[in-house]
Amino acid sequence: MTTSTRSSSPSHPMSYQHVVIMRHGDRADFVDPTWVDTATRKWDPELVTQGITRAFKTGQKIRTHLADVSIHRGFVSPFLRCLQTAAEAVSALVANVESVDDLDNYASASHASKIKVAIEYGLCEMLNSRAITPEKAPKDGIFSFDIPYCESILPAGTIDHNVEPIYKEMPKWEETVEETLARYVQTTKALADKYLPENLLLVTHAAGVLSVLQELKGGADGAQVEYCGYLYLKRPIYPGENKTFTAGQFELVGLDGVNVISS
Repeated sequence: MTTSTRSSSPSHPMSYQHVVIMRHGDRADFVDPTWVDTATRKWDPELVTQGITRAFKTGQKIRTHLADVSIHRGFVSPFLRCLQTAAEAVSALVANVESVDDLDNYASASHASKIKVAIEYGLCEMLNSRAITPEKAPKDGIFSFDIPYCESILPAGTIDHNVEPIYKEMPKWEETVEETLARYVQTTKALADKYLPENLLLVTHAAGVLSVLQELKGGADGAQVEYCGYLYLKRPIYPGENKTFTAGQFELVGLDGVNVISS
């Protein structure tokens, strides 16, 4: 994932861009298989309570992991479990509270507005029968989202309506695994380039995390991503001409909840 546009760069970067790529929390249908029996959108489960708590605690962990680094923007898959995960993680990144329950007594809206969030279709679930069983998928193959409702799940004051998504519509049903993995990598790279030098939080699905790990490290076919597992990447930013800047190559500098199985 190299993005430098110059043939050579100064030996010392002016700063770094940081990107966190995070999986969603515990989904209802995997915790309770009977959930689908009464669900209207069987392919779009919400988080269970444990998942909400885990997402908030992971946001706190990311805040500690990045130390003095601030996240400027978040991009999130439109699936409900990712929206709920992003809402908790963003709240934890900006709120000086110990637990998700304390948010009820915390005026978090003005603090949350420090991070701007947008929905990105390119980060959505793998749209094929490997990820979504045919009995759960919509019969017409169309995965529809009410964007105003999706945005209402995210913390007040965070939505940036001026953002133009990388993917302007959902991928087509039965995209191949190879197409999906390439989509995740391309979307991650495009967002990082577009919002350079801002630091980003991307909330996506397990395959989204694994695809970037594979791109950076290779040999990660046997890796597993736990709920709310994440990668932490950074790359150097170099000064360019006319007050512009360019970026070097991303490196993986940390991970949590991502288990790489060595042979």
